[in-house]
Amino acid sequence: MFANVPHVLTPLRARLLLVLAVLLAVLAPTAPGAVAAGKPETRAARPGAEVVAVTRVADRQVDLSVRSTALGGRTVDVRLLTPDGWNPHDRRHRRHWPTLWLLHGCCGDYTSWTSMTDVAETDSLRDVLVVMPEAGWNGWYSDWWNHGQGGDPAWETFHTKELRHLLERDWGAGSNRVVAGLSMGGQGALLYAARHPGMFKATAAFSGSAHPLLNEESIDRIMGFFAGQGNDPLRVWGDPVAQRRIWQAHDPFHLAERLRSIPVYLSCGDGTTGPLDPPGATSALEADFNRQNQALATELKRVGARHVTTNFYGPGTHGWAYWERELHASLPMLLGALKVGA
Repeated sequence: MFANVPHVLTPLRARLLLVLAVLLAVLAPTAPGAVAAGKPETRAARPGAEVVAVTRVADRQVDLSVRSTALGGRTVDVRLLTPDGWNPHDRRHRRHWPTLWLLHGCCGDYTSWTSMTDVAETDSLRDVLVVMPEAGWNGWYSDWWNHGQGGDPAWETFHTKELRHLLERDWGAGSNRVVAGLSMGGQGALLYAARHPGMFKATAAFSGSAHPLLNEESIDRIMGFFAGQGNDPLRVWGDPVAQRRIWQAHDPFHLAERLRSIPVYLSCGDGTTGPLDPPGATSALEADFNRQNQALATELKRVGARHVTTNFYGPGTHGWAYWERELHASLPMLLGALKVGA
């Protein structure tokens, strides 16, 4: 650009060059791919997570469509059940609310808790921000191994890093958090509390996959889930023998020591016909998870966990009527950890 500038500059020419340099610096784009406002379809996606759409679906219920780097740039939804007085756009009087992360199970999605239970009508949650994130039909709250390559999907990174930072920066979530979930989400609640010490002040698992390495039956069952929708089951945690360390790192039983300092709530039926089941209903899955939860409770006691509550209620299958009941039963513990009156 300056190839023809004489070696000796006059004062006027020097001033002109200085003005030109300033203009170039001001007019240059501040980031690669920057475009004019109003054309989001051509904007380069930023690292991390960003909200690309907001939908109010019901009173106190807001869905955020979130584009995630950890999920390969895909957009997934997160449902928020908002507290009374929630207004994250009030910059002058912004409040950060105690937060309950409520995780769905396999074959469900971010709408499961509000569509299948009375969580949205629960008065004790009117002072709490409830976060119900998408976790994939079969995501298992894990960053998938993908035969050693990692990458998409990285559900754990999306939830515990990208989404958490986004919600706390822009949507009124506080750093005072607890986590609960059912089945696959029960495992997720235990994993997140154990694998991220200090992130959650209490955890609750309802019919959770609490010890997938318990025995061959448990391993075969979860591998069957991993293979759902035509997926290669080895993508999730690898082979249970060759990648044993990865499996143990995602097995709550093997992480029990990391749970011993926070309140833990475990509940499960035994898979036989219970009071909330149709006549003759049984569940081999619930029976397996019952054995897993019993083993985890014993291990928590062995490692000196101080605040463990169990409700192994006997007859009962793998169903929403029990999980709704157990959410209500665990709320005094969860809200107590948040220091919110139940």
